[in-house]
Formats: sequence, structure tokens, C-alpha cells
Amino acid sequence: MKQTSEVKNFFKYVIPSVLSFALSGIYTIVDGFFVGNSIGDLGLSAVNIAYPIVAVIQALGTGIGMGGAIYYSINKAEKKEQKAKEFTAGALWMLMLSGVLLTILIFFWKGYFLKLLGARGRMLDLGEEYIGVIALGAALQVIGTGLVPFIRNHGGSFYAMVSMIAGFVTNMILDYVFVWVLEQGVAGAAWATVIGQGVTMLIALIYLLRKKQFTLVISFSKMGKVAAAVMKIGIAPFGLAMSPNISLIIINRFSVSYGGEPAIAVYACIAYVICIIYLILQGVGDGCQPLLSQCYGAKNWEQLKWVRKLAYGFAFVLSVAGCAMMYFARGRLGILFGASDEVNLEIARIMPIFLVSVPFVAILRITTASFYATEKSVYSYVLTFIEPLFMLAFMLILPPLLGGQVMIWWSTVWARILSAVLALMLKQRADGREMSV
Repeated sequence: MKQTSEVKNFFKYVIPSVLSFALSGIYTIVDGFFVGNSIGDLGLSAVNIAYPIVAVIQALGTGIGMGGAIYYSINKAEKKEQKAKEFTAGALWMLMLSGVLLTILIFFWKGYFLKLLGARGRMLDLGEEYIGVIALGAALQVIGTGLVPFIRNHGGSFYAMVSMIAGFVTNMILDYVFVWVLEQGVAGAAWATVIGQGVTMLIALIYLLRKKQFTLVISFSKMGKVAAAVMKIGIAPFGLAMSPNISLIIINRFSVSYGGEPAIAVYACIAYVICIIYLILQGVGDGCQPLLSQCYGAKNWEQLKWVRKLAYGFAFVLSVAGCAMMYFARGRLGILFGASDEVNLEIARIMPIFLVSVPFVAILRITTASFYATEKSVYSYVLTFIEPLFMLAFMLILPPLLGGQVMIWWSTVWARILSAVLALMLKQRADGREMSV
């Protein structure tokens, strides 16, 4: 009977989180769908090459929010109520300040950042138009994204999902109005994104205020220590949220040399949809994070391992289901985004290559989430940033030797497989240390 109730509690946290992350994945493809069908391959490529900047904004919110929320849960489990509130206040101040700084930085340096990402000519012009609007709403995105982990750790997983749904629906409706009806192009898509994130932020704030969990009260002398602790944990979820986008930057840069603009458009469509699966898998990890942090704070090691084992199993099932859906839909993905026939055929041809690595991503995401949920920061850092490093190494070696663009695609697969193997090795080492305590 206890086992059944624990399984129900697990899915009570995880299912809303999975749905929230799935929606956030769809959130990212909505702009591509409307812009691609309005402007074509060029518009799709411009939004795709600019998206890492958007991802930095959202990932920063995720990192700060998750870092603060994890320490909130751990201190709550240790019965340190005042310290838990301090982490809430400290993280909220960090979210607001970082939102303001990002707005200034991105708005005035957008052209420089886009050129670093490989944008040139008309693609650069469209990218600047898109990112200029995104920068103006950076604070809304940082705060909205950062509040969601707090809602989840306060037991409001369902409400966190509702806030994500509201933002998604708003974004989709406004994309239709701004891009298709009013023909505002990439700027209209950006305004839809910003307003949608604002709706998510507003609903999240209402929840925290109603639950009397919103507080900005923290002494200046403690702020530095709290901020350092939040950043120590937050680097890993920040990196995990950024990992697909770091990979996107690397793939785009190498694809410019080997496959040109068509290759960028191909990966744009694949990245949009496969990242939904990656986010769903992250949803499993972040959904069980409150449970893992509570077990860690209470020093209940057996329960912690049981939760993690259930997370691995559920993530594997979701990864296999996602691969099956994408395999059978691969011939229509390009059409969905208004891509050319040439790009659509190439997507259908290479999609199976990317699907090989998805179950390994499941292992990597759950292991990394379990590490940062239990203060194993160094291990979580390694797993967060090793995949792009593996990818870069393979792309420097394989394409020149074995076949150009196709080896760029295979480099991503081998990088993810090796990262998953490393994750299991680190997990075994961490488990051995816990058993000896």
C-alpha cells in the first residue's frame, strides 16, 4: 500500500512537470512554424540561428530558480524555515536584477552576438529584428521561467503546468495574429513570445502571493552567501537547459562550412521537434527534483534511490515512445515548418540518425538532475558541459576524414552516447560513496 501511494506521489510531481516541459518545447517551435510558413527557409533559419540568445535568457531563469528552489526544499526538510525563506528572497532578487542586465546587454549587443552565431546578410537583419524585441522582454522571461521551480517545490506542480499552458496559448494566438494576420514577420513572432512569457510570470506571481511564499526580505549581509549557493547549484540546470542550444551553435557553425544554408534549415526543423523530447526527459528529472531534494535533506537514502530508479524507467519509456512518433512523422516535419521540398526530403533521410541517441539522453538528463538535486555540483557540472565538448571534438575530426555533413550529424550521436556512459560511471561512484557514509 505504501509503495502504491509513493508511486502516485511520484507521478503527482512528474506528470505536470513533463507536460509543462513538453509545452515549453512546443513553445519554441511555434515561432518557427508561423515564421517558416510566412517567410520560408530564410525566416526559419534566422529564428533558428538567433534562438540560442533566447535560450540563454530562459536558461538563466531556470538556473537561478532551480538553485533557489532546491535549497528551499533541502532547508525545509531539515526544518530550517527561516533559511528556506532567505533562499526564496535571494533568488527572487537575482531573477529581477539579471532580467534588467540581460535587457541592456542583449539589446545593445544583439548584432555582435548574432554574428558570433554565424548570421550574415539578410539572415543577420532578420535576426536583429527578432532579438531586438526579445531583449525588451528579457526580464519577463527570466522571472517567469525562474518562478516555475519554486511553484513546483511548494507542491504546486499542477499550477506550474497551468501557468505554462496559459503562456503557450497566449503565444500561439498572438503568433497567428501578429505574423499571419498583421504580417509583422519575425518581430511579430518575438512580441508573441515576450507577451506569452509575461502571462506565465503573472500567473506564477499570483500563486506565490496567494500562498504567502513571495518574499524579498533578506539582509544585505546574507545576500552574497545565498547568491553564491544558488549559483553553485544553478550552473548545472542552466547548462542543462542550454546544452541543446550549445549543440545548436556548434552544429550551425560547422554546417555553414559543409552544408550551407540548406543544412541549417534542415537542422532547424529537426532541432525544434527533437528538443521537445529532450525537454520532456528534463521534465522527468526536474519533476522528481523536489522529492530527491526532500529525501536528501531528510537523509533517506533508500527512498532517494527508489525515486531515481522510477525516474530512469519512466524517462526510458517516454524516450522510446517519442522516437517512434518522430520516426513515423519524419516525412512531414519540413512541411510543418514551410520548408522547401529539398529540405523536407533531407529531414526524412537523416532523422533516424538523431533518434539513435535519444535513450542515452534520457540517462544523461535523469542522472544530471539527481546530482544537482542532491548538492553533487561537480558531477552535475561535468555531465552538463561534457556533451558539447565531445561534440566539438568529433566534429573537428570526423567530417574532414569520413564524409562532411553526414559526419556532423553522427558526431552529435556519438557525443551523447559517450556522455551517457560517463553519467553511469559517475552515478556508480556517487552511490558507492553514499553507501560508505
